[in-house]
Formats: sequence, structure tokens, C-alpha cells
Amino acid sequence: MQFREIIGQHAVKSMLIQLVKEQRVPHAMLFLGPPGNGKLAVAVAFAQYISCKNKMDEDACGTCSSCLKFKKLIHPDLHFTIPVIKTQSISKPVSSDYMVRWREYFIRNPYPAYEKWNQLIAEENKQGMIYVEEASEIIQKLNKKPYEADFKISIIWLPETMHLTCANKILKILEEPPENTLFILVSEEEQRLLGTIRSRCQTIRIPKIEESDLAAALSLLPGAAESNPAVLARIANGNYILAEEFLQEDEARRFNHNQYAGLMRSGYARNLMELLSWADEMASIGRTRQIGFLRYCGEFTRNNFLSNLKKPELVAMDEAEERFSTRFAPFIHERNVIHLFSEFEKGLRDIASNGNAKVIFTDLALKVSKLIRV
Repeated sequence: MQFREIIGQHAVKSMLIQLVKEQRVPHAMLFLGPPGNGKLAVAVAFAQYISCKNKMDEDACGTCSSCLKFKKLIHPDLHFTIPVIKTQSISKPVSSDYMVRWREYFIRNPYPAYEKWNQLIAEENKQGMIYVEEASEIIQKLNKKPYEADFKISIIWLPETMHLTCANKILKILEEPPENTLFILVSEEEQRLLGTIRSRCQTIRIPKIEESDLAAALSLLPGAAESNPAVLARIANGNYILAEEFLQEDEARRFNHNQYAGLMRSGYARNLMELLSWADEMASIGRTRQIGFLRYCGEFTRNNFLSNLKKPELVAMDEAEERFSTRFAPFIHERNVIHLFSEFEKGLRDIASNGNAKVIFTDLALKVSKLIRV
């Protein structure tokens, strides 16, 4: 991955290149930012630039032996830690057990989403996480000398999914890593990270993608001409993953919208049987999709509230969502929006904690039916 392949983020790329030139690269860095902004791609490009044998002023050369290995994610001094799952055949999973699939996934899409990765590897009711066994793997790999490059580089994607015991076990090596070792943690949820993890890293905040940069990138994708890249970039609000979903009419997004609309219609009608049937259906779809749905609920509720406030420049919706919101937005207002957000967040926390899905969605449906008529 080279810097030139990353959409936008010009200031961040320049700053990282300058750190390398001035030999001021911290031993532990935390890349923080919203989903779909390319922060993991930036981390990989940064690692490649550090390891490149023929660095150019603005990018890695792309042709040396190191760059060619980075292109396939097989460089021996590049180590990934990613969320994984337990299966009948893998009772103590670590990232290396899933590395072949991870390489294929990232090379195909360097803007990965947790939900989509989880759908590739997980059974319906399992969520990917970084288990305690990973700590020993990290320590063992990084205590060895670099094979080819000057540095061993450990990239931890979504450290907020790390088991507490695992997080505590890597604190020492994170604070005092072996010589010529770099950590790059790539996170979307700062509040879920241990304070002791954050305090050991230099934080670099990576913003959403600029609208003009996103529009230019979308214009190169199949089918973009018919969809107007400038409009897609505006409604995606700097999120490349979301823009692709709009462009491809993503099936998961359509499902989430239909379920949200069904919940609100049944809730407003106070149709108890429909609400219970809705809760049963949501309880049956698996935790990964449930988490994706609850996140969608927060996003779409926000968009309707902003629509109600006449702030169209801040709203990210596709055509089907806009049609629904034309009549629905007035029902999301200052008297209920905070309470709705709270209920969706509570449901998300409870599902992520492996709570009983039927109870959680039944409770959510009943509370929404009260709030939507406030």
C-alpha cells in the first residue's frame, strides 16, 4: 500500500513522512478516526514507507523487494493483529489462524469494516475479538530481531475489541518495546480503549475524507457516472465504506432501513403483535447483523433529526431513505431524539455483551413505540 493509493488525507500523509525523515517516529502510535476514512490503509502505507529500501520524497518506491512484499502483505517484519472468532476446530484463535483470509480481504478492500469482516469469518451469533492468547503471539514475534527491514512493525486493527486480559498483558511491551519495534494501533472507538493503552501511545487523529477527494475517488468506480459522485460524496459524509454501500445499493443497508422503517411504523401504530414479531425476527439474524442494525439506527435517527432542523448539507441518505424521511423526519425532534439515541446505544451495548437478543429487541421495540409518539 502506497500513500498515493489512499484517498485524500494529504495533511496526515505529509506529517507521517516528515516524522520518518526527521527520525522522530514514536515507538507506539494510536490512529484514531471514524469508520471509512482509510486510517488502516494509512497505517499500512506508513509501515511500507518506513520499510522501503528506496524511499522517495513523498512515497515508498513501490518496486523494491520490501514494497513488493508489502503489496501482498507478506513482509516478514509486518505483523497484523485482528479480531478473530472461536470455532470447533480453533478453540484458542490468534490472528495468524485467519491471516490468509485477512490478506485476501484487505488487498481486495483496504477500507475494511468490522461488520463485513465478521460476516466473512463468523457464525451468526459470534463476534470477532482479540483474545488473550494473542498477547503471547505479539510478545513472541516482537522479541525476535527484524528479518529484513530496520524495524518490526505491529499493526493492531480495532484494539477496542481486545479482551481485557490481553490488553493488560501487552502493556509492558507497549511501553518498553524491544529495540527497533513499532506499534500502530488503529481504532474507531476511543472510549472503549483502556486508559493505560491510550497513555502509552502518541495519538494521531485522522479525519473523515474531504468531500472533493471522496468524489474524485468515487468517479473511478464502476457505475459511478449514473449515480453522481459529487452527491454520493456529500451524503456519505467522508465515509468511503458508506459511499460504496450507496453506490452498490448494499443489501445489508437495505435490510437495516426496512427493519428501521418497520419498527417505527409498528411503534407509532402501537401494534403489539407486529412489534413482538419484529423483535423475534431481529433476534434471529445473528449478533454481527444486529450490531450493524443498531449502529444504523443511530445514524439514520441523526439524519432525520437534522432533516427536521432543515440542515440538508449535514444529512447522508440515499433515495429510498430520503423518500421515507420526507414524512418521518418531523417525528424525530428535540423532545425524543436524545432518548432514542440512548435506547439504541443501550441495545448496542447489551448485544455486544452477549445479552439475550429477544429480550433486548422486545424492550427496544416497546420503548421506541412510546418515544416515537412523544
